[in-house]
Amino acid sequence: MPQQLQSMEIQAFAEGFPITLFHAGVTLVMLALGATLYAFLTPHREIALIREGNTAAAISFGGVLVGLALPLADSLRASGSPLEIAIWGVATIGVQLLVFKFIDWILHGLPQRIQDGEVSAAVLLVGAKLASALILAAALAG
Repeated sequence: MPQQLQSMEIQAFAEGFPITLFHAGVTLVMLALGATLYAFLTPHREIALIREGNTAAAISFGGVLVGLALPLADSLRASGSPLEIAIWGVATIGVQLLVFKFIDWILHGLPQRIQDGEVSAAVLLVGAKLASALILAAALAG
């Protein structure tokens, strides 16, 4: 009996692991696409600024990655299909862009502040991104 049980567990793993990898791959692609789209749609170029040593840009873009990853991770956990993961990925990207616009509205000139290396503006932006990401992730969890 233990041999048969072990065989069933190995078979279940062999059948489920490729699906798990596929779903994780879709989620990682959504994360990469979301971060890339965010970088292109914001007025400043975070990656170039980060390469130049701009700490505020690095903090801001790190917040983008975590802000996208949190709801995507919950989507991966709760979802039964790659399409559902992709749909939530698009929604997450939209929320992150709205958060950027909202903080820009509050601070006036957020892109320039980040370009100038203003860490306080970047930290506020990251806080808002993480707060919205946590709320979206909780909403996904139901």
